[in-house]
Amino acid sequence: MSPARRLALAGPADVARQLAAMGYPGDAAAWAAANWQAHIAMDGLGPEAAAGLRRAAERVGVAIALAPAGAPPSPATSALIAATPAQCAALGAALGSGDLAAALAALPPPPVPPADAPPPVRAGPFTLPFGRKTYVVAIVNVTPDSFSEELGRLPGVAETVARVRQAVADGADIVDIGAESSEARDHGGEAAAEEAGRLLPVLAEVAGLGVPISVDTRRAAVAEAALAAGAHIVNDVDALADPGMAAVAARHGAPAVVMHSQPGTAYHELMADIAAFLEAAIGRAAAAGLPREQVIVDAGFGFGKTIAQDLEHTRRLGELRALGRPILHAPSRKRTIGRVLGFPETIPERLPGTAAAVALGIAAGADLVRVHDVPDMARVARMADAIVRGWDGAER
Repeated sequence: MSPARRLALAGPADVARQLAAMGYPGDAAAWAAANWQAHIAMDGLGPEAAAGLRRAAERVGVAIALAPAGAPPSPATSALIAATPAQCAALGAALGSGDLAAALAALPPPPVPPADAPPPVRAGPFTLPFGRKTYVVAIVNVTPDSFSEELGRLPGVAETVARVRQAVADGADIVDIGAESSEARDHGGEAAAEEAGRLLPVLAEVAGLGVPISVDTRRAAVAEAALAAGAHIVNDVDALADPGMAAVAARHGAPAVVMHSQPGTAYHELMADIAAFLEAAIGRAAAAGLPREQVIVDAGFGFGKTIAQDLEHTRRLGELRALGRPILHAPSRKRTIGRVLGFPETIPERLPGTAAAVALGIAAGADLVRVHDVPDMARVARMADAIVRGWDGAER
C-alpha cells in the first residue's frame, strides 16, 4: 500500500477526471458533484484493506469511491476519500490501529481551503460574478508623469480614448482610468478641478464600450463628477480616507476598491495588519451607506511595504478571503519587480516578473488583476485560471 496523499483538485470536473483515471465503476460525475472538496487518495489496497476502509467510512459517514486497479489473483484497489480534517480523524479512529489508520495519521495538515467565492458586485449595468474567472483590469493614465508608462507628456483625449478601446480589444474586462498627477500628489496634491479636467473629456468618449469603467481617484469631488459622467467603479488608493468618498459611491450605487497603504514598513504581523486596515475601510463604507458587498479589497503591492513584504503578501493573498470580499492584485511593473529582477530603473524588463506575480497572485486567491500590458496579462490570467479554476475544455 502506498502512502495516503492529499489531492489538490480544482472542482467537480477535476474530481470526475480523477475517478475516471482510477477506473471508478460508478457514476463519476454524480459522485464528483456531491463530493468535490477535501480529497485523499490511497492506492494499492488489498481486498481486506479496501473492505475495511469501506466499512469504516460508512460507519462515520465519509464519502469514499473505490476502484479496482489491478488484475487477479491479487487485485489492488484505489480509494478516493472526501473528508475534512475532522472526518479524517474520525475515519482513522474507526479503523483502529493498523496500516490504514497510520497512513491517515501521517497526512500533513491540509492547506487553508479557499472560502466560497464572494457574492457578485454590481457596477452600473454590469454584474461581476466571482469564482469563474479572474478579471483583467487595464490601467490607462491621463497624466504626463505616470511612473511606469513613460509617456513623458500629457496624452490627448483622442489618444487616451484609443488606448482604452485597444485595452478592451486586447482582453480587458474593466478599464481603470487615472488622471491625478503623481508628481503633484507627491508634493502636496493639485486642485480636484485639474484632475477632473483631464478625466471627464475621456469619460465622455468611452461610454458604451461594453465593459465597466473604473476611475482611479482619491477625491470625492472627482469621483462624484466621474460617476455622474458614466464611470461605474471607484478605485481609491486612500481607502475612503476622504470623508465624502464612501457616500459618493453609495449614492451612485458604485463599488469601491479600497487599498492598503501605510507610512513606513513596520508591521506587527503583516497579513493581520493588512486585513485589519481593510476591514476598517469596509466599516467606513458601511457607515456611509455603501454595503460591504460593494467593496473590493487591494493589499497594496508596492505601498508601505518592503520588497520582502510585497513578496510575502502576494504569497499569502488568500488569507484576505476571511474578509469575504473580492481581492484585487496590482503588481504590474512595480519597483519591487524591477529590484528583484535587477532592473530598478527601467520598465520593459519587468514584464516577465509581472507575469509571474500575476499568475501567482491568481493562484493565491486574486479575483481581479490590475495591469498595464493587457494582451500578455490577459493570456497569463487565462492560463492561470485554466490551472487554478479548472479548464472547461473550450478552445478560444
